[in-house]
Amino acid sequence: MKKTILLSVLYIGLVVLSLEFITKPSPVNELQRPTMVTTHNESPNLLDEIRTYANKNNAEPIDAKLDRIWKAIPGYNGLTIDVQESYLAMWESSTFDAKKLVFKEVSPKIHLTDLPPSPIYRGNPEKPMVTLLINVAWGNEFIPQILKTLDEHKVKATFFFDGSWVKKNPDLAKQIFNENHEIGNHAYSHPDLKHKSPKETENELKKTNDVIEETLGVKPIWFAPPSGSFKQETITVARNLGMMTILWTADTVDWRNPSTAEMVKRVTSQVENGTMILMHPTRPTAEGLDSMIRDIQEKGYVLGTVSELMSEERITPQ
Repeated sequence: MKKTILLSVLYIGLVVLSLEFITKPSPVNELQRPTMVTTHNESPNLLDEIRTYANKNNAEPIDAKLDRIWKAIPGYNGLTIDVQESYLAMWESSTFDAKKLVFKEVSPKIHLTDLPPSPIYRGNPEKPMVTLLINVAWGNEFIPQILKTLDEHKVKATFFFDGSWVKKNPDLAKQIFNENHEIGNHAYSHPDLKHKSPKETENELKKTNDVIEETLGVKPIWFAPPSGSFKQETITVARNLGMMTILWTADTVDWRNPSTAEMVKRVTSQVENGTMILMHPTRPTAEGLDSMIRDIQEKGYVLGTVSELMSEERITPQ
């Protein structure tokens, strides 16, 4: 009899302990807690405050698209606030703190690779980034100064190599590549591709890719037609070879040997989100690159490679 009573008492005790354990609040269950103290006394609930802030500040993703003027434009990730994770980050203090908000990027539904073959003249107009396109087929004497300036500013550019130039200057090509600049294809013999057959164009591009791969061990994914001359077949051939065609938003026209100061002023006045600036290894560019970079960065833009500009990843203005 005593043994039976003892077992009953133990059983009841275990039930009580179990109920206490089940009903004990945890941070996740606290999402339902009615009222919490916040920095804004008017706000009755921390969770509601985070949701309200999120609804006002979430940015929807932007799909890649074909623009009537700018042709192919890359997409841009959306940015949303993870309400639950943000709540848990603030739960202990029970206080809304914008610095503790947890963000997540949301990918667009349509990507650049989903679009039909088309030239690209700029990045997404919501992305505060600018890129430098440096076409190289001559001008070796100015390359060291250009590289020095880029290194001083810790800026990476995209160099488009003429294949015959790489063949003649493998060491200089390696130096540019070893300084972590991006390498693109600029055809082999600087032809006017607008007047070349698809087969001739394919030979020019493949020959360039081959010499770049042989010299640097990398295969370009971006192609810049010499002199900006192309036709639809040019872009299609490049795409079939795994490359997208890059043009430009702003042109230094440095090959005309303009006044350095005037060139810098003219180009930087055109800079906006997504701008791609065309240049060559010339004296005006070598002399004006430092000022150009400073002016662009002072306006709050980030300087990156073509791949970084075409990426859907969000960036924060400088």
